[in-house]
Amino acid sequence: MAGGPPASGFLPYGRQSVDEDDVAAVAEVLRGDWLTTGPAVEAFETAFAERLGARFAVACSSGTAALHLSALALGLGPGVRVVVPSLTFLATANAVRYVGAEVTFADVDADSGLMGARHLAAALDGQDGAVKAVFPVHLNGQVGDPEAVAGIAAERGLKVVEDACHALGADYRGNAVGACRHADMAVFSLHPIKTITMGEGGVVTTNDGDLDGRLRRLRNHGMSRDAAAFDSPELAFAADGRPNPWYYEMAELGFNYRASDIHCALGLSQLAKLDAFAAARLDLAARYDNALAPLAPTVRPISRTAGCSPAWHLYVALIDFAGAGVARAELVERLRARGIGTQVHYLPLHRQPYYRRRYGEQSLPGADAYYARCLSLPLFATMTGADVERVVAALAEELAIPIPTCTNNDP
Repeated sequence: MAGGPPASGFLPYGRQSVDEDDVAAVAEVLRGDWLTTGPAVEAFETAFAERLGARFAVACSSGTAALHLSALALGLGPGVRVVVPSLTFLATANAVRYVGAEVTFADVDADSGLMGARHLAAALDGQDGAVKAVFPVHLNGQVGDPEAVAGIAAERGLKVVEDACHALGADYRGNAVGACRHADMAVFSLHPIKTITMGEGGVVTTNDGDLDGRLRRLRNHGMSRDAAAFDSPELAFAADGRPNPWYYEMAELGFNYRASDIHCALGLSQLAKLDAFAAARLDLAARYDNALAPLAPTVRPISRTAGCSPAWHLYVALIDFAGAGVARAELVERLRARGIGTQVHYLPLHRQPYYRRRYGEQSLPGADAYYARCLSLPLFATMTGADVERVVAALAEELAIPIPTCTNNDP
């Protein structure tokens, strides 16, 4: 595979894995007649839905667009509140604000970063009925407790949109994440550092035909060519009763969130490698778990959730920086000087200036505790066992933790 740096090169915390067959798939589209709204889009959507076991998949321009479209498709707006875990990327909550709704932040487990049923219940406690939806987040590549969250949502009449942007390829109790067994919709990102990529792109899966139709209209300016739904027959139809071939209507305001055939050709080629990429990441995570064990309790992996077969987007270590006597920023700089990139995912959203101004100071101790300790280490499909050993050895040295000189992480 192209894209994998040598063990001595710089290791970013994440990167794409693009092969010559991916390049060829894109080149074929470039040589063809359709660069957008063509057959590659439909082919990708069909394959994506089949792979995840959903009835429908709607491709769009980004994971953020997918979240926004989902909020629009549910009819969320002013006067409505949506529960979002505080430990997530900006887009999960921002999509709620894009439609004029308000966010109720939920806390998360301090050791996994995931919102579970108890966190949702606590967020709903004392609410006045304005909460109409919940956007649970499958962080790092594993799920929280979709079945229990869906149970609470059903009791309260809430819609569920799973933010699965980190979890393409993951499985929960025998069902692929995105099959929408416990959600109205699931949202994915195919950004370059995700398990597979479209360059930029997003997908929404659903089993609801009405939601599928709304998503498709909303991603394309709100336009419809469905003659049965035309509102102005005097304009829509010719004298013989047939629809005018050029005619379309816009019944509601939509956006240009389309995904091009170029992006979808890459996505379709990458989708065929999803299982291989996810397996490679799973193996690397297991190697990290093994190599980091001697660094406990100063360094340890995030906790795993029952019933989930993860597809790791990120490998996150929880580090006792105070106990080690090293500030996180200092460690990040030291590792970068050694050719190792890291990142922090994420500053809790209730700490972001915009949301602090809007909702005031909030106490979400699980999210704050997770954030204080988390550090994302390099993880991508073309890494080797030797790369993992290099990262862990550097981490141990910079934290002044002695470790055995021999490990079982063969390349």
